[in-house]
Amino acid sequence: MADMIEKTGKTVQQAINDALESLGVGEEDVVIEVLDEGEPGGLLGIGRRLAKVRVTLESPQQDLSELPENKDDQEPASDEDESATGESVYYGDDEYTNEQESQVESETLDYVAAILKGIGIHGRISSFFEDGTLHIDVNGKDCGAAIGHHGETLDAIQYMASLVANKNTEEHVRVVVDIGGYRRRREQTLIGMAKRAADKVSNSGRSFRMDPMNPAERRIVHSALQGYPGISTYSEGVEPERYVIIAPIDQPIDQP
Repeated sequence: MADMIEKTGKTVQQAINDALESLGVGEEDVVIEVLDEGEPGGLLGIGRRLAKVRVTLESPQQDLSELPENKDDQEPASDEDESATGESVYYGDDEYTNEQESQVESETLDYVAAILKGIGIHGRISSFFEDGTLHIDVNGKDCGAAIGHHGETLDAIQYMASLVANKNTEEHVRVVVDIGGYRRRREQTLIGMAKRAADKVSNSGRSFRMDPMNPAERRIVHSALQGYPGISTYSEGVEPERYVIIAPIDQPIDQP
């Protein structure tokens, strides 16, 4: 029996069903990658593009849907398995001293995993607590659907995960979800943009308005330019169109 098969269909689900039938297995026994969601086409189907999926046989523990109920029951994947597939799934290896943090982490990971499985994302999920913040990192193939335009889908997943994490806690738990390293790349991009804009403001003496950003991204910009000689930053506008203004300081400040 083949370990992997690619199928096309009028819809993603039809392609998946055809692949499962050819392999003779159930959906719980495979990793599903959506290669192309297809296009319905216009009048009379002109311009239609079939959906395409790749279905690979995997052991159940490698599917995001099969996260363990108890961290201690999950054996870490070996380096050999991880390098071969890049899709092993496990919890972080931290030793828990806080029972509440352990429960919050487990419930939140289960929730995020369920969302990702629902949109066809399969890969590796890990997490850790640091200073009251739960960090969740997901890495796998074809993660774009879970990120969305300018990270909008990722932000929505993070928001819902935060609600789950805080539903039974007395102290607020901050949740940060990153998929495919998007947030790290976005942070570096924003820092670069902010510094280039600050250089222009410093040279021209005129204020510069950046594109609208969410609160987290605005904080990155403010932090990146904190202490920049002769420059101040502040936010204007109303969500979701609130933006950062980079402006020259009228009074010169001491050089560092």
